[in-house]
Amino acid sequence: MDGIEAGWAIPLLLIGFVAVWQAFLSIAYFNGDLHPDVLETWTLGRSLEWGSSKHPPLMGWVARAWTSIFPLSNWSFQLMALVNSAVALWIVDLISRRFTRGDKRLVVLLLLMLLPTYQVHAQRFNANAVLLATWPLATYCFLRSFETRQAGWAAAAGAAAALAMLGKYYSAFLIASFVVAAILHPQRRAYFRSSAPWVSLTIGLVALGPHLYWLATTGAKPCSYALTHAGKPVARALSEALLFIPGVAMVLALPAAAWVLIAGERLKRFPQDFRAMNPGLWLLFLVSVGTIVFPVITTLVLRTDMEPIWALQGLFLFAILIVCAASYPIERFYSVNLAVTVIGIALLAVVLVAPVHALYRNNHPLHEGRNFYRKAAAELTGQWHAQFDTALSAVGGDDDLAFAVAFYSPDHPVYTRRLVNSSGGHLPDPSALEVGWAALCFGEDAACVAAMEQLAARAPRFVKSEFGVQSTLLGLRGVSQRFTAIMVPPAAGPTTAPSPR
Repeated sequence: MDGIEAGWAIPLLLIGFVAVWQAFLSIAYFNGDLHPDVLETWTLGRSLEWGSSKHPPLMGWVARAWTSIFPLSNWSFQLMALVNSAVALWIVDLISRRFTRGDKRLVVLLLLMLLPTYQVHAQRFNANAVLLATWPLATYCFLRSFETRQAGWAAAAGAAAALAMLGKYYSAFLIASFVVAAILHPQRRAYFRSSAPWVSLTIGLVALGPHLYWLATTGAKPCSYALTHAGKPVARALSEALLFIPGVAMVLALPAAAWVLIAGERLKRFPQDFRAMNPGLWLLFLVSVGTIVFPVITTLVLRTDMEPIWALQGLFLFAILIVCAASYPIERFYSVNLAVTVIGIALLAVVLVAPVHALYRNNHPLHEGRNFYRKAAAELTGQWHAQFDTALSAVGGDDDLAFAVAFYSPDHPVYTRRLVNSSGGHLPDPSALEVGWAALCFGEDAACVAAMEQLAARAPRFVKSEFGVQSTLLGLRGVSQRFTAIMVPPAAGPTTAPSPR
């Protein structure tokens, strides 16, 4: 702790955080594969596009960049998720050090480490998890731009905001919060009379330009996908809105309780500390309010879903505010106890929770079927090579299984959207018909099997097989799962491999 201001203690904490939780994920999911969201992220990154049918492109870009260095494996993607969390926490510390020194900087990070956000939530590296780092980055750049009104920081704020939007359109709430916070802040006149907001706006639009052009020329499919959550019954939308803020508060319950124990009787100073809040912290307070209020308003107006889990990337603001706005110092006794608690929870998770989870899941599989992905992909690939003298090039069937086969098969076939059961009735691409394709369904999923058979019947011939795989843990046999595979052979003559989609 004495090394915080020297510059080595926080990096050491973050390295330890990654190492311990990497051990947890490796043990807990020893007989379980990556979440379908992670496999989808990798699939999207196989081709450098400005978007996909569901999401903006940032998460796929990150996965592609990571796998240009690291192998396609479970541990690699688990490490990627945790490095993303560590980067997020490091940027949070950049914000904290604008307002405080010493142990308080550490306390901010330790309180955030009490949340499941940066370990459990982060392991599902998807459009939500990629915001863990981009939101603090955009907030830090906006804060520096507002304080200094320098063109460099203004440009950085615009670029970082655009990056957050390329992660997920939910980031519009963060950007709207920046605007409202700047308008309501006492120093708004100096900010808006400067070139800073206009530089940020210009750079942000330029950075988003290629994606906006892609949206305009491809039918804005991610926007359509986002709007599928809208139009819910009024009663359901009202329920979502009313439960959103309590849901976020419940996530913050553990760090809030820890802070109450640290502050003790000094909590009575809160009204005084709130009135004396630093102008920079006041700006962050206004931003934090916006990130909670705007989703609620949107829920009511558009009658849309609004899950509290979607707000996790913005919770760092509350940790910074409660710690940095406190006028009193944090005694070493409390910071040591908090550090021991956080480290103790992490070590307990590795030593006890992770092995128990792995043992339990050997007989009670993860509901996505993750216990069987690698084995099912290997079996399907083996059957393909036994039937046809060519690599498996295209895969469909159950959506999650298609992502899994694309990732875990040695052939790494292309996930082909028109070959998944949710698109049953649509003809696959001609290229898929030329090179042949395979589809994999869970044995009990009659709808998936029927849809794939209907597609396969349009080819001259196809091969259908059934097989089972069993979960194992260090030689202990676990639960089994049946699968149905359908394989359409390549057409005779020259073929062209389908492009990733």
